[in-house]
Amino acid sequence: MTDRETAERDFLPLPEATFHILIALAEGDRHGYGIIQDVAAATGGALKLSAGTLYRSIQRLLEQGLIVETRDRPAPDKDDERRRYYRLTPLGSAVARAEARRLTQLVRLARASGFAPGKA
Repeated sequence: MTDRETAERDFLPLPEATFHILIALAEGDRHGYGIIQDVAAATGGALKLSAGTLYRSIQRLLEQGLIVETRDRPAPDKDDERRRYYRLTPLGSAVARAEARRLTQLVRLARASGFAPGKA
């Protein structure tokens, strides 16, 4: 295992909200409310992030270097100057991919044990 793979695995397993935030940012820069909307839409409303959960998670992700606040902004007529926009870092992308691989392996094991539908 490389040093990078070890570093990525140090973040795993990710909390569900964190993984969904990273997935939302994989599609492009987002502001907080946009992330909340994306997560709710992607989960069919099963996961509704509160503002408190979102901003605590964002603060942790910023500190860990998984996301950054970006100064890039949409056109002024489509923006609110009070918004902060966030972007996934290369490390954040790598960690999200590592979590997806981990979850895929768990599903394989569950299928092999008969706990999940589908082929093992």
